[in-house]
Amino acid sequence: MRSTLQQNFGNIDIYLFDQLLKGTYDDCKKVLDTGCGGGRNLVYFLQNGYEVYGVDPNTEAVEMVKSLAKSLAPINPQANFKVAPAENMPFNDQYFDLIICSAVLHFARDEAHFDNMLRSIWRVLKQGGYFFARLASDIGIESLVQPLNNGRYLLPDGSERFLVNEQTLVNYTSRLNGHLHEPIKTTNVQNMRCMTTWCIQKL
Repeated sequence: MRSTLQQNFGNIDIYLFDQLLKGTYDDCKKVLDTGCGGGRNLVYFLQNGYEVYGVDPNTEAVEMVKSLAKSLAPINPQANFKVAPAENMPFNDQYFDLIICSAVLHFARDEAHFDNMLRSIWRVLKQGGYFFARLASDIGIESLVQPLNNGRYLLPDGSERFLVNEQTLVNYTSRLNGHLHEPIKTTNVQNMRCMTTWCIQKL
């Protein structure tokens, strides 16, 4: 059973797996992973007939995801995987049914960079499409993080991240004309860091 799950889903984000189990993305056809890395969140989509795309600013990561796609879904075009940053999406407006953005947005340099990344991603999402994001937040550890500047903080685990809070996500959901189809959920890792899941649909 374990090997079968690994083969079917890879090392998928558990909260993305949750959405798959709920059938949220069953009607999605075109899927983009922003900051795709080696493609850990794309195994299921590649093996189940989705039209899969990925972008990452790291050339080696893009070569890795191309290799993964070639082995799992040879008919999926290699040109679908591109070297590009989140703030400069090389795709047409309203092109994707689902955009995954896991552990990317918290690398924003400042508030303006965060806004640019998010709006660039949103531009290429279809009306009615879904946006799945996992990002660092201060939710639950507000008194434990140390502000640096421009929205960046020093976390108890020693890392530096751009952090959001619940109100930031609620405000962006409204500004982008989105809808929270799942409540905002946060995982607290022993008060060392917190990761928040943000699932919205474009209205």
